[in-house]
Amino acid sequence: MTDPAVSNDSDLLIDPMPVANDVFTVDGLNVFYGDHHAVSEVDLTVKEREITAFIGPSGCGKSTVLRCFNRMNDLIDIARVDGTVRYHGVDLYDEAVDPVAVRRRIGMVFQKPNPFPKSIYDNVAYGPRVGGQKGNLDEVVEGSLRSAGLWDEVKDRLGESALGMSGGQQQRLCIARAIAVNPDVLLMDEPCSALDPIATGVIEELMKEIQSEYTIIIVTHNMQQAARVSDRTAFFTAEIDEHSGQRRGKLVEFDETGTIFSNPGDERTEAYVTGRFG
Repeated sequence: MTDPAVSNDSDLLIDPMPVANDVFTVDGLNVFYGDHHAVSEVDLTVKEREITAFIGPSGCGKSTVLRCFNRMNDLIDIARVDGTVRYHGVDLYDEAVDPVAVRRRIGMVFQKPNPFPKSIYDNVAYGPRVGGQKGNLDEVVEGSLRSAGLWDEVKDRLGESALGMSGGQQQRLCIARAIAVNPDVLLMDEPCSALDPIATGVIEELMKEIQSEYTIIIVTHNMQQAARVSDRTAFFTAEIDEHSGQRRGKLVEFDETGTIFSNPGDERTEAYVTGRFG
């Protein structure tokens, strides 16, 4: 029988309708770059319409795990992913699943704002156009910019280059660009690390505002940010492999954010969130 969450057509699109409250279920996830075992045995579940934060020191595998959720690691020739990552019950790494279709449903915002060298309008309209959407895109562009809290700031200069925007505006434009293709999930990899505190506050407020529409996973080095915006937090650490001497990421603890920061179950988590290491 054909999996109802994978269509029979040539695009093998993932059905956006949730099977359950669990958006992602990760079991025994391991990631390798060539011979380097980068991340070891990750198990966690991401809930629908929640903000999940990944925290931990540099080199602990946070971004590597994040990229597994929309198969961005496929773009790295030497990367290999073992284990299971299920999205609404569908194995994302099944041969029948098209990674391009995955990325339409699971959008990504990167650490450094990366607007295209196009107009503000064309940046937002780009995804729908590539996806074959016909007709007038004005409503899509306006709706996406409104969702990203940008419309009032840019509505009179939509034809101007996006490269002339401030860093915080550019990052919100990238969020609008991701929203424009109607995703189910937004992945954010250190989205505020290149921004000043005011712009960071705007992005954090935006995340809380759009949480009712999207499941959000954010990688952040800023523990205060994780405490402010997330519902659940995963703490990763890096262990040194005794044979190779290389760092290997490991999930230490995953729980409600209040528990992670006030009553963690692992002493390594407590040491990190209290600033004793990391």
